[in-house]
Order: sequence, then structure tokens, then C-alpha cells
Amino acid sequence: MDFFEGLDLKKVENLDLLAKQVVEGFIIGLHKSPFHGFSVEFAEHRLYNQGESTKDIDWKVYARSEKMFIKKFEEETNLRCQIVIDTSSSMYFPEGDKRINKIQFSALAAASLMNLFRRQRDAFGLSLFEDKVIEHTQCKSSTTHYHLLLTFLDTLIRNDKHFKTTAATDALHQIADSIHKRSLVIIFSDMLDSSGDIDQMFSALQHLKYAKHEVILFHVVDGKYEMEFEFENRPYLFVDMESGAEVRLQSNQVKELYVEKIKAYKETIKMKCLQYKIDFIEADIHKGFDQILTSYLIKRGKLK
Repeated sequence: MDFFEGLDLKKVENLDLLAKQVVEGFIIGLHKSPFHGFSVEFAEHRLYNQGESTKDIDWKVYARSEKMFIKKFEEETNLRCQIVIDTSSSMYFPEGDKRINKIQFSALAAASLMNLFRRQRDAFGLSLFEDKVIEHTQCKSSTTHYHLLLTFLDTLIRNDKHFKTTAATDALHQIADSIHKRSLVIIFSDMLDSSGDIDQMFSALQHLKYAKHEVILFHVVDGKYEMEFEFENRPYLFVDMESGAEVRLQSNQVKELYVEKIKAYKETIKMKCLQYKIDFIEADIHKGFDQILTSYLIKRGKLK
């Protein structure tokens, strides 16, 4: 069953609440998985000392024991995490039928990650790009900053966009120059650049690595339609969402060749990521967010 069946993200009024629900469900799942050892809350308690701030007192423990304990977090100097989202028109696939599209998936995944960052006391920023960088914030950990970024993500979820090309190379070079060194950079993109030059795209990703950043690339795809081309066998009018070019054809006439080409393209991306020591994760929009949150925790554990 589709993870998002029956969910119309454009009608969601509270993105923060939805992100919390995603993360809470993920944390419950962790207790039943091999990853239960990851700390997504805090490391331990210590007794409260008079005169300290009360903001980290665990009131649930106090209710049980009538003693005040401070939640002692594992790290006081935590990671800086920059989330980078490709907002070009191809990321708005698929359209219609109240199906979640790639940009909505990426926005909700980003909101869920930011919720997890806050639990870990990591600082986080957000960069959005299409043919240029359209939004870029530095990493902060404040509540005000968190809610500002949620407004940017909420706009992505609600908007429709047509005929906006991707120029990932220039945008990623610009972002690489703008991020504090030694950050964790998390990229959401379908890697469909209008230039068609994958080597140029990876030169920009190499720039991030040269600046001592750790990089996770979430290759956002619609597995059913983009990767497997599971369309009914009837005539379709296919429209390029970035150029507007149209082609009318019977789906089974091109399916075999299309699937062969798209899988070869994905393998090229994977091999390039391996070459540049970039974590490559295929993020199928039909499979939920555990794949995203688990990948972050694994990477974070390696960076401690």
C-alpha cells in the first residue's frame, strides 16, 4: 500500500505537527530494529543543581520520583546540517490525482529531519535551487529559525511549478562556497539537470567534498512511474515539465528501452557517488521516510 494513500499534503495545516508524527513513528520503529542503539533523545540524566536553568529538567521523571533531573545531552558541540533541495519543475512530478510528488516528499522529509536535528541539538540550514539559488540560510538551532524554514517548506508543498529548468552545477558551487566548512550536506534531487552533463554536476558535488563537507545525496524518484514506467498500455501525451516539449506515444512501445536507459543513468550516478565518497540513497516517494531518517542517523553516528 502507498505510504501516502489518502493524504493530501496541500491540505495539511500544520507541517510541524506532521513532521513530529513522522519522527515519533520512526522512533517507535527504532526500538524494534537493529538501530535501537541510536540516541535520538538524550544520553542520560544527572541531578539538577540549584541555580541552573530549568529548561532541560525532565518533568516526567520528576512526576515519578519527586526528584529533579537534567537531561544530559551527549554532545554540546553538535553537527551543522545543511539541507539542499532541488526545486526545479521535474521535482513536481507526478501531477494530479492527489498523489504526493517529489518536491512534497522532499519538503516533508526535510521537515522531519529538522525535527530530528532539534532533538539532537544539531544546527541546520536550508538551501533551495533550480536554475539558481532561490533561498539560502545559514545553520542555526533556534526555534524561530526552525519555524522560518518550515514556512519555506510549506510553500514548496503548496505550489505548482512548470517549465523551470535545473542548473545544479552553478547552484551547488554557490552553495558550497556559502556553507560553513565541515558540515553535513543533505541533498534532495532527482539529478535531472537540463545541461545533461553529469560530470559537471559531480564537479560541483566534488566542490562540497573539497570543502571538507560530508554529503548524503537522496536521489528522489517515483519508483513506479519514473523507474519502472508502470503506465497502462494506452496512448499518452508526455510533457517535459522543464521545457514543455510534448510527445504522444503508446507506453509499451518505449517501456523496455526507457527502463534500460533510466537504470543505466542511476547506476552512473551511484558509481560517481562511490568515486567521490558521497553517500547515495535512492529515495522512492512511495516508501516513506524511514529510509531518510535512518541514513541520517547512521551518518551522524560515523561523524561523532
